[in-house]
Amino acid sequence: MAFQKEKKYSEKHQQTKIVDPEIKNHIFHRSKDRKMSCTDAFEIAGEQNISPHNIGITIDLLNVKITKCQLGLFGYKPKKKMLKPASLADPNLEDAISEALVEGKLSCKRAWNISSRFNVSKITVSSTCEFLGIKINDCQLGAF
Repeated sequence: MAFQKEKKYSEKHQQTKIVDPEIKNHIFHRSKDRKMSCTDAFEIAGEQNISPHNIGITIDLLNVKITKCQLGLFGYKPKKKMLKPASLADPNLEDAISEALVEGKLSCKRAWNISSRFNVSKITVSSTCEFLGIKINDCQLGAF
């Protein structure tokens, strides 16, 4: 079996970034085996009143892996993503997704907004995107 070098998420950011010790403690308290779920990351962002983007940067600087994307796009075992295409798209949801596209893609934040607006799960929105062949981009935590 070949040796794989461990990914260093911190390399995505300038080395001059400083980690807030309080946020660091929250992240390490909630993470397990240097992994943290998307849900936990968003909860910390809300509790500490900071943006998910800044939580994502801090998670990267601490070299903690983000798992269990709430859209089902990454961080699940064994197949990495748990997302399956919807078998049928709700026409109203499809229209909302189409209207929210930028350069043919739907941002994570817009997917979340559509989920709230239609009172459906985030997975329903991403499954509909998968059904329609639409890629989701711009993770709010910066994972993709």
